[in-house]
Amino acid sequence: MGIASDIVIIVVAALLGALVAQRLKQPLILGYIFAGMLIGPYTGGITVSDIHQIERLAEIGVALLLFALGLEFSLRELKPVRAIALIGAPIQILLTIGYGFLLGRWLGWEPIPSLWLGGLCSLSSTMVILKTLMGQGRLGTLSSRVMIGILLVQDLAVVPLLILLPKLSDPASGLPALGLALVKSAVFLSLMVLVGTKLLPRLLAIVAGWHSRELFLLTITAIGLGIGYVTYLVGLSFAFGAFAAGLVISESEYGHQALSDIIPLRDLFGLLFFTSVGMLLNPAFLLDYWQAVALLVLLVGLGKGTLMALLTRAFGYGNVVPLAVGLGMFQIGEFSFVLGQVAHASGVFDAEAHSLVISAAIISMAITPVVSGLTAPLYHLRRRFSQQEPLESLNLPEGGLVEHIVIAGGGRVGQHIARLLREIEVPFVLVEADFRRLQEAKAAGFPCIYGDASQIVVLEAANISRARQLLITLPAIIAAQTIVRHVRRIRPDLHIVARCEGQAQMETLHQMGVYMVILPEFEAGLEIARQALQELKIPVSVIQGYSDAIRRELYHPISEAMEDYDELRQLKRAKDLLELGWVRFCATSPMVGHSIRELEIRNRTGTSIVGVLREGVFQANPPPDFRFAYGDLVAIIGNAAQRKAFDGMLACSLE
Repeated sequence: MGIASDIVIIVVAALLGALVAQRLKQPLILGYIFAGMLIGPYTGGITVSDIHQIERLAEIGVALLLFALGLEFSLRELKPVRAIALIGAPIQILLTIGYGFLLGRWLGWEPIPSLWLGGLCSLSSTMVILKTLMGQGRLGTLSSRVMIGILLVQDLAVVPLLILLPKLSDPASGLPALGLALVKSAVFLSLMVLVGTKLLPRLLAIVAGWHSRELFLLTITAIGLGIGYVTYLVGLSFAFGAFAAGLVISESEYGHQALSDIIPLRDLFGLLFFTSVGMLLNPAFLLDYWQAVALLVLLVGLGKGTLMALLTRAFGYGNVVPLAVGLGMFQIGEFSFVLGQVAHASGVFDAEAHSLVISAAIISMAITPVVSGLTAPLYHLRRRFSQQEPLESLNLPEGGLVEHIVIAGGGRVGQHIARLLREIEVPFVLVEADFRRLQEAKAAGFPCIYGDASQIVVLEAANISRARQLLITLPAIIAAQTIVRHVRRIRPDLHIVARCEGQAQMETLHQMGVYMVILPEFEAGLEIARQALQELKIPVSVIQGYSDAIRRELYHPISEAMEDYDELRQLKRAKDLLELGWVRFCATSPMVGHSIRELEIRNRTGTSIVGVLREGVFQANPPPDFRFAYGDLVAIIGNAAQRKAFDGMLACSLE
């Protein structure tokens, strides 16, 4: 079957590796890399026959990942990090090349191989970092945007490195080629801005108008990969072209739909990438030279990570950002495989040096999720032994946060709650780690703090110890559990309301002491059912009894723990039973021309007249001598039986 059988082997092996990683509570990419090592050419057993073909398919995974990244980000969001991206990233590349050169010389390498080593080490792994950020839920934070800005420039730097490194013996001959690459980049970006921003949205509008999701998916895939391939043909980065296409589409109204459609395809091809990386790892070489590999990983990681952190700090970023960038971008990236192969083919690296660099790159990529995951605990540890820096906050009251409500999560749910609390003048503060949502909250004038609510330092900034209540609107159960654990240590008696996505999660949060747990999907389904039953003319009392029974069954553990739950439920039941209804008086109604007192409506039907709309003028609580006229729109309150009795008195159809 050729490459088809290879893909089947990879998918099955990746599934097994992912299951093991999930069982061990590790990132899935570690499972993919381990699976690739097992089916690679160095381990025997079931082996992929054509690794080079799989590597070519894996390049599509990288391109789709950057295409999706472009769809998720906009040029406006990258503006705040343009200084460190356009100026800091080239400085980082040069400094890392210098550090790699010194490291190579210290290891006893010749000057030219040492410069190649610096070039390989200067680039971080776009694929690994983005998947790690996604897995940790940090995509959209300020530190992630700094990393993405640097990564984009690093990807662009691959072309100059491929031109200049082979010309180290004669640098002057590589300068014309480098100048040509820069001209091509400028022309491509100009065309994308001038032509792409006008042409691509129009094309998507036409395709979307045909209402074929399959055709829409095919169109956006063709756009992302097609533009990437065009950039490849002109000598630029395939992945960079795909990213630029994603950025252009993200500015149109079809960006969100394109992102949701491309994600499954991106993840499937991303699996091929990580598995192909694992295939390059030779376990036998690793066992024989593990000390050299470990030393190279350690020295590159420490040196490059420190450079990244210091550079980030030098560009004015504080708090957790330098630490997150240093721990996230310390690895040797996937383009080292391309540069390493060129160095090996040209005789710069012998077989041992080539295997050493490739092994170190793979190991550094594999440990990235673990090392990056140390950001939060190390930052908290540093906070304990250093002066606390203030977190970024917006619109906080001058008197500080006291007797307020803390809303953990500034998404749609959190912002809806914030609007309601502002209307009734209840003090609150939003805590949000996504910069885009933070800007939305800022534009709405909400008091907010930029940070991850699962970190103690952020909760302390929100003055959780003096809050009246905590509302967790984040859908991720792990984040909610972490927040609850921290809050229970700081403020054991604080009432917490949280959302979740299933009954098992609800029970878990309830056992942790959460005051109330809400299932949004359940409540939405119940309301849809209620509206459907009302349309079928089912009595309101029957509908309400059904709703109460369902809620009571689901929220039974909570209702037992809450003294006020039954009272609140009864009040809601009473409110729903005494519904407000509107009726219009027809010309033949016997009630027309008579007053409320004469008709004795309250005594005969039990309903109350609370308002009358006549010729566009509304009169609330009309007096007993008010006389009804043809065309009056009357507001009545009562239960189902009382409203039915009123309809009998009215003796005409509702208009």
